[in-house]
Amino acid sequence: MLRSIIENRGFMDIQAVQALIADDMHAVNELIGRRLSSDVVLINQLGHYIINSGGKRLRPALVLLSAGAFAYQDRHHIQLAAVIEFIHTATLLHDDVVDASALRRGQETANAIWGNEASVLVGDFLYSRAFEMMVEVNSMRVMEILSHATNIIAEGEVLQLLNCHDADTTEERYLDVIRSKTAKLFEAAAELGAVVSGQSAEVCRAMAMYGMHLGTAFQLIDDVLDYSATSADIGKNIGDDLAEGKPTLPLIHTIRSGTPEQAALVRGAIEQGGREQIDAVTAAIESTGAIAYTARSARQEVDKALATLALVPASRYKDALCALAEFSVNRNH
Repeated sequence: MLRSIIENRGFMDIQAVQALIADDMHAVNELIGRRLSSDVVLINQLGHYIINSGGKRLRPALVLLSAGAFAYQDRHHIQLAAVIEFIHTATLLHDDVVDASALRRGQETANAIWGNEASVLVGDFLYSRAFEMMVEVNSMRVMEILSHATNIIAEGEVLQLLNCHDADTTEERYLDVIRSKTAKLFEAAAELGAVVSGQSAEVCRAMAMYGMHLGTAFQLIDDVLDYSATSADIGKNIGDDLAEGKPTLPLIHTIRSGTPEQAALVRGAIEQGGREQIDAVTAAIESTGAIAYTARSARQEVDKALATLALVPASRYKDALCALAEFSVNRNH
């Protein structure tokens, strides 16, 4: 039903979405370049490396699309889109250190090149620069949303750390982690566009829920791709989550639905970490339908995201928000 509604309005592909906000995104990228500059050479080098490493810019795009959906005419959405990207990039720098990752977006991680200390400290710089920029918008509500979001993201990162190597992690606990660690910034980005546009509390809340469901779906598809794509497709090593002992939804479902032997295999792989059992674990995931189960869960999140857009007036920007939700579950990278 929801899919047919989208098609009847003129469903857009991701290239059309990008074209719709191309001018605004160009302004965001220019602002990022200006505000990333520092007298400290290493900050410039490392910061520009990670910012320009081929990310999808989905979170800043959400700010731009949300503002466009409410015909916003000022420039604060450009500033806030850059803030969102700085916060996201800071979390990536810190995550790669915590996870000891060597590959992201198909290239070496910053910590693999410059070391953990530099990555953590430049991540701190990006956080502080983001807060400096958000103050310039001069909106207490904006600062409330972003300060709360960064706090929840940090809690999500700690929760994920606690779940690592814990084969008893439940689906509910795992969803709590990704709603905090990943979906919260999507939520903030979508809400900010409505807030700066002066929308009602009801509409702002609806946009926040759109972002939350979209971000959850996006992470669930990342979980699917970690066991069903290639390294070239996703820009990181296949089985990274397993190597780090992360009990993601495909693994949780396999433990719950597989044979005792399959459950024991996956439990052991989570508890021990490493990729030694990746082929056997992948076979168990496939035989229990865990990939399909996770994909269906992501689809349900997208349908919820689309339903929240009922309060948004019809426009090309609303079509783009629908298309972005569809892209989140139909992508291969």
